[in-house]
Amino acid sequence: MDALCLTLPLPQSPQYARTCALLGTETRGGKLTSLGCASGREWLHWQTQARHLPCLGRVELLSRGPVTRDCDAPAPLDAWFEGFLAARPRGPLLLNADSTPPEVLRRAGFWPLLTPASLALLPLGPETEMRAAMAQKWRNRLNRAQRSGLRLRRLALRVDHWLLPAEAAQARARRYRNLPPGFLAAYAAANPGDALIWEARLDGAPVAAIAMLRHGLMASWTSGVTKPEGRRSGAMNLLLWEAARWLAAQGHLWLDMGILNQQDAPGLTHFKLGTGARVHRLGGTWLYSRALAPLARRLPRALSH
Repeated sequence: MDALCLTLPLPQSPQYARTCALLGTETRGGKLTSLGCASGREWLHWQTQARHLPCLGRVELLSRGPVTRDCDAPAPLDAWFEGFLAARPRGPLLLNADSTPPEVLRRAGFWPLLTPASLALLPLGPETEMRAAMAQKWRNRLNRAQRSGLRLRRLALRVDHWLLPAEAAQARARRYRNLPPGFLAAYAAANPGDALIWEARLDGAPVAAIAMLRHGLMASWTSGVTKPEGRRSGAMNLLLWEAARWLAAQGHLWLDMGILNQQDAPGLTHFKLGTGARVHRLGGTWLYSRALAPLARRLPRALSH
């Protein structure tokens, strides 16, 4: 696989593009192996998808991109955005920025919509290092779960597995958005072996399950449901631990555990960070429109953070 594709977040990965193609969603992208930075080893990757939204019509979405490595200087990014925006199709562009500096986006003419969120990234590696990075209470609960009689199995993600409808029902009840079951099923079909479920059973009955999507050196935790028996036995701790061990053994370096929401889901935020995950601050949500760009460039700096 191309080295530029190995450490990309899910929406920027070739696996994501293959899934969009299977679902009939238009994507386009590109990469540069040199931005003109001093290191000479830098690169940039971008990938967009087209959506049709009420009132706005055709909108392009650039999510978690552009992805850059070994280049922190703003001038090359300024030049790239100038060329990218000049050449792209007409119509609005929504940007869910990963790490692009806000001043670069302001100069390019992006209008700030939402303040940056943060997500949890778990480093994967030797078991001793992963265990040492855990919070003490998280590790203690894992130890208890390993003695609880839970039985785990790993299987390819299937559209008829109980996790998918259970996750969709949970998302509706708790009012959060997640990748829909149809997308997960399409991902599994477009990328054989890269969509997996870990399931925990107690006395023969399923009590918890999680879904993981693999993409290069990264993987993403996309779904998770725990029944009351699973919560009492610490099933989710054991599932995540076994998934992390397996992913590390396959050569993955990072597990993206999703957005941290301390306000609405403090317990889940605490759980994710207890694994030893690092907080990764994203770059906010921005809108680019040729009509608004001149005004956006004159926005007070305080409004773009």
